[in-house]
Amino acid sequence: MEIRGPIAHYFQILLLISGYLHVFPTLVSSIGINYGQIADNLPSPEHVVPLVKSIGATKVKLYDADSRVLRAFADTGVEFIVGLGNEYLAKMQDLDKAKSWVKSNVQAYLPATKITSITVGNEVLTFNDSTLTNNLLPAMQSLHSALVTLGLDKQVTVTTAHSLAILETSYPPSAGAVRKDLIPYVTEILDFHLKTGSPFLVNAYPFFAYKASPKQISLDFVLFQSKIGVVDPATNLHYDNMLFAQIDAVYSALASLGYKKLPVHISETGWPSRGDEDEAGATPENARKYNGNLIKVICQKKGTPMRPNGGDLNIYVFALFNENLKPGPASERNYGLFNPDGAPAYSLGITGTNTSSVGVPSTSISKSPQSAPPAPTSSSTGYLSITSGVGRSHSNFYTSLIACLALIVKLLFLHRIHPVGNPIENIGWMR
Repeated sequence: MEIRGPIAHYFQILLLISGYLHVFPTLVSSIGINYGQIADNLPSPEHVVPLVKSIGATKVKLYDADSRVLRAFADTGVEFIVGLGNEYLAKMQDLDKAKSWVKSNVQAYLPATKITSITVGNEVLTFNDSTLTNNLLPAMQSLHSALVTLGLDKQVTVTTAHSLAILETSYPPSAGAVRKDLIPYVTEILDFHLKTGSPFLVNAYPFFAYKASPKQISLDFVLFQSKIGVVDPATNLHYDNMLFAQIDAVYSALASLGYKKLPVHISETGWPSRGDEDEAGATPENARKYNGNLIKVICQKKGTPMRPNGGDLNIYVFALFNENLKPGPASERNYGLFNPDGAPAYSLGITGTNTSSVGVPSTSISKSPQSAPPAPTSSSTGYLSITSGVGRSHSNFYTSLIACLALIVKLLFLHRIHPVGNPIENIGWMR
């Protein structure tokens, strides 16, 4: 049967998704995606569910606690990190208000939606805002107390994400050190993590380092392709990529403060597929190499040179979609693995141990990018999380496959109701 007209486009998108289905069951044990929504052209959360499942994602990180998203993902088994914006820190110091927020934005969706963590603020310590800085820990403590009061502290943790700029020194990795002016604040937060069992989160972007000094920094080193790498003269440890050097610099910085075993998670990392003229390296090819190579490294259960077992290394890659309303340079609107129509922004080109390289045709954005609003004071963007471990179970693969087949059946049904040539309504992201 030859398929023509609008329905053909939908099958093309499903075929693109199937490319990821073919790749990820072999390579990835647990993908977590950061789901930012600063855009006016994204699909509804209900239509995002099959897309997330199609890449085998089991973790989603939000920057808020969007009720539409949390309801849409009920009974899917996907784990969620919900976020609380910097503007709420002062308010959350009040235990009654913190308890009310947890009841409305966390407890109300449990256990159907698996909310496992709350991130309080984002990159607060590097805003150089004394009020925000002083409000951060009290807000974290208040929210944790609210969780304890509601009996949820064993299943939901409280943390906050930091910019890598909290470090005064990051090279060589063994010399990693926290900025002297931030040591008192960071130490108190580390104490909180130790007592509550929550991880320390850092946003790390080798792209920023390369963009700032493209003539001094090796592109191969930041894209996980260096054959030479660098050696830390103090430890003699060899680094073949910048991200792992950055992570070990964080480990060193925390160890110097007396916290040698605290888990560190990378809450944001990624590479834009497009940027302004002065944003060196922001291309689809480099984005493909960075994210594709990162996924392969993590799926090989490779830890960093300082912590080679990789057991507690979680990396959240930015982001699920390109977000057309994000402020700042063009790169900020082009970190997504997917375009808003669900087609991959570029091929990851991953080659598995027993598979050939699988790519998906890139789909360019049809609408012209909007003029950028003023640049934000934070470098933060949004995320995909990949954790180490063995390959995905076949059951997850078949679940994802069934989801895609269900979409096909739905489209065929709708196609019978709305023949080619007539508009097809209420298909959300597939339109």
